[in-house]
Amino acid sequence: MVDMPRLLVVHHTPSPTMHSMLEAVLAGATDSSIEGVDVVTRAALAATAVDVLEADGFLIGTPANIGYMSGAMKHFFDQIYYPCLGEKVGSLYGVYVHGSSDTAAALHAVEVITVGLGWKPACKPVSVAGTLTASAAEECRELGATLAARLAVAI
Repeated sequence: MVDMPRLLVVHHTPSPTMHSMLEAVLAGATDSSIEGVDVVTRAALAATAVDVLEADGFLIGTPANIGYMSGAMKHFFDQIYYPCLGEKVGSLYGVYVHGSSDTAAALHAVEVITVGLGWKPACKPVSVAGTLTASAAEECRELGATLAARLAVAI
């Protein structure tokens, strides 16, 4: 029996906008047209190195706080970095970020860490500054669907 690929969604959702983005990402990742992917969701403060080691791909969702990823997401990366270093090289990932005005530094921080881990972006990040529009929510849905679909055919 072949195990299904696992998509780990690690998120920090302190605001209604981040919650809406998470829901859209999950709607895409669990779309009924995509079969054979196990989607596991963990809050950033609850996700562990074991979760990462058991996953085949990753979706990261964080607010941009004072020009950086959230402290909860930084904690997640701090605790998994060395235990997982070299273990998931080549794994696909996606990221979505929300900020009041600018998300560039938060996106850059996630990209630097994922490069260090050897993860590969599956598609362009979703970055929302200000209000979540219907088109941005659709981008989140597409992000989840794209990553799940790529995992479904890759393994």
